[in-house]
Amino acid sequence: MLEPSAEKSGIAKFALIIVCLGSIIGPLGMASVNIAIPDMAADLQANAKMVSWLPTLFILSSVVFMLPAGKLADNYGRKRIYSYGLALNAFSSFMCGVSSSIEWVLFWRFIQGLASSMIFATGIAIISSVTPSHKRGAALGLASACIYIGLTVAPAVGGWLTELWGWRAVFLFQVPIVIALLALIKIRLEGEWKNDDKTKFDWWGTGIFAVFSSSLVYGLSILPSVLGGGILMLSTLSLGLFVLHQSRSRKPLIRIQMFRDSRIFSISLSTSLLMYASNFPLVFLMSLYLQYVKGFSPSHAGQIILLQALSMAILAPISGKLADKFEARIIATLGCVIVGAGLAVLSMISAETSIVYIATSLLLIGVGFGLFSTPNNNAIIGAVKPSEVGVASATLNLSRTIGNLFGMSLVNLMVHFYIGDEQFSAEQNPALIHTFDMALLMSLSFAAMACILSALRGKS
Repeated sequence: MLEPSAEKSGIAKFALIIVCLGSIIGPLGMASVNIAIPDMAADLQANAKMVSWLPTLFILSSVVFMLPAGKLADNYGRKRIYSYGLALNAFSSFMCGVSSSIEWVLFWRFIQGLASSMIFATGIAIISSVTPSHKRGAALGLASACIYIGLTVAPAVGGWLTELWGWRAVFLFQVPIVIALLALIKIRLEGEWKNDDKTKFDWWGTGIFAVFSSSLVYGLSILPSVLGGGILMLSTLSLGLFVLHQSRSRKPLIRIQMFRDSRIFSISLSTSLLMYASNFPLVFLMSLYLQYVKGFSPSHAGQIILLQALSMAILAPISGKLADKFEARIIATLGCVIVGAGLAVLSMISAETSIVYIATSLLLIGVGFGLFSTPNNNAIIGAVKPSEVGVASATLNLSRTIGNLFGMSLVNLMVHFYIGDEQFSAEQNPALIHTFDMALLMSLSFAAMACILSALRGKS
């Protein structure tokens, strides 16, 4: 809960700085890896199917542990869980950097996803705990801008490090940065933010949700086999069981009534899920398209991809200030429409498409997403009780990561179907372009549904 003296003592400003720095480091470490994938695949002799699991396992782990991390943060302290997440991120990044096989890299990427859930489930909650409600939109806008700054520099940094020192440097460079941030938290960030009364941790709910998310990802990856269909059925059943369990539990991971109590909360979360499902696979696919089809170096590909995140970073704080003055529905829906337009433009590319055309479409998508994200986040946080801000923050990030996971899982399915066990090469370019086309049609469909939902959410 908000401490009355937090703003006067400067804790609110310093907490915002700490969360913003963490918001840069997390996406920087996650997205820079996408640029290094071709070099990593060649060095570790990994096929297309194994490579496609690099982003997917990270997101899967984030989804599984996001709600438990938010609940633990509410019980034991948001700063504590945030710090533990940073420390685990540094350790798992180091282990990825020294791994000798693709299997070990995949394992430690899963652990990185756990660390990410601890960081992002608590970051927004920390800001909300120390920031007055009339300034929350601007603060969340700055935090969102920092996420996009991390995404902005990640492709360029990943390409530069890969060319100079190899793919391992992409993992190792963030370790000393995280250690420095942990020292800063220990020395300068005073206080702790948690609920007055601890609630019992829901181990059954955590296990059921893990079964749902894991079976969803694996089932999609092995379609159209009968086993894949059966595992997806298990995923559907476990999701229904999770909702039933949470609605009857006295101490749930997430209070299901939150969705019934507020139309804005439930629809804004659904819109977030669809928008991130439409956007997340783009960086992975663009990295492969630019390096394999267009023949660009890692650094050149990174410089092109950063245009989208750069426009997000510029628009996010502006839309945050607008969210404090105008209806989230108006600004966020406009952002959804612009993202849809950018995806429609990008869906017409081919092997001969000019870089100017590609860059323009990425800028358009970035502008739309920058307008969408902060007003939508502000609407979600503003729709819950102060005592549930930790779980709301985790739920917000859960909608984002489930969207990422669902979008990337469908792209995994396309990669497995069109390319399979083959290694990426020039001979696979037609299959890669076809995969890219199908993924963009999927993204455009998700963005169109998000536009409709966002417009129907109602007034904040």
